[in-house]
Amino acid sequence: MKKLILISIISIIMYACNSGDSDKSKQTTTTTPDPNGERIPTPGGEPPAYDPNRGAGKFSHVDVGNKLDVSLATGGEKIYGVKCAGCHKLTDEKLVGPGWKGVSERHKPEWIMNFVTNTDEMLNKDPKAQALLEICLVRMPNQSLADNDARQLLEFMRKNDGIK
Repeated sequence: MKKLILISIISIIMYACNSGDSDKSKQTTTTTPDPNGERIPTPGGEPPAYDPNRGAGKFSHVDVGNKLDVSLATGGEKIYGVKCAGCHKLTDEKLVGPGWKGVSERHKPEWIMNFVTNTDEMLNKDPKAQALLEICLVRMPNQSLADNDARQLLEFMRKNDGIK
């Protein structure tokens, strides 16, 4: 028992000594998306400016093209069935969350991709996402979607909106 108490005290002392570092000696670095959507370091710690057209997240440009990518849309339909259909209808009718009809026409691809992959931050910062929350009254849970899953969902949304 004495050994356990001694180890606990040593651990507390070590934690206190290490956590008291001066913040002035640490250089802050944040990341900002480059044109390809990759995160790049931004010296000085200044967060990138918030853009309401793309929302909050790493996607700054998503090239969807004029034609539907059928293979991506097929994958997105499967993801929709597993993760989204319980709360979203494919019509404009609200279930728990808003219906998906017209979503790819109302929002830019970057905004959709950032919303489905960075839901919490979008609901905290984005006025359009906050307006949807006021209507639905339920926060969308983070579905832990990979970037490719989000891209597939976006393509399925476009298919649902009549893109061929």
